[in-house]
Amino acid sequence: MLVVLVHVTVRVEAIEAFKTATVANATASRKEPGIARFDLIQQTDSPEKFVLVEVYRTSEAAVAHKETEHYQRWRDTVAPMMAEPRVGLKYRSVDPGDEAW
Repeated sequence: MLVVLVHVTVRVEAIEAFKTATVANATASRKEPGIARFDLIQQTDSPEKFVLVEVYRTSEAAVAHKETEHYQRWRDTVAPMMAEPRVGLKYRSVDPGDEAW
C-alpha cells in the first residue's frame, strides 16, 4: 500500500468551496479500483488546514488517479483557493498483514 498525505492550507474565504470541491473529488476517487481509502480531514484549531489521506493499492494506482477527469477538475478548481502550495508526503504500510510485505 502507498499512503499519501497531502497537506493543504486554504485561504480562509475559500474554506467552504474547497470542502465542497474536495468531497466531490474524494467521492469519485473512492470508486477507482486502485484506491483503498480517500479521506479529507480538517484541523480543528486551524480550520484552513486540511489533509487528504489517500491510500493506494499500488504506486501505479496513484499515477492512474492523477489521470482521471475528477482529479484534474479538482486540481484546477482548488488551485486558486490555496494559501500556499500543497505538500504531498508518501508513506508505505509497515503492517505485516499488508500485501506489500
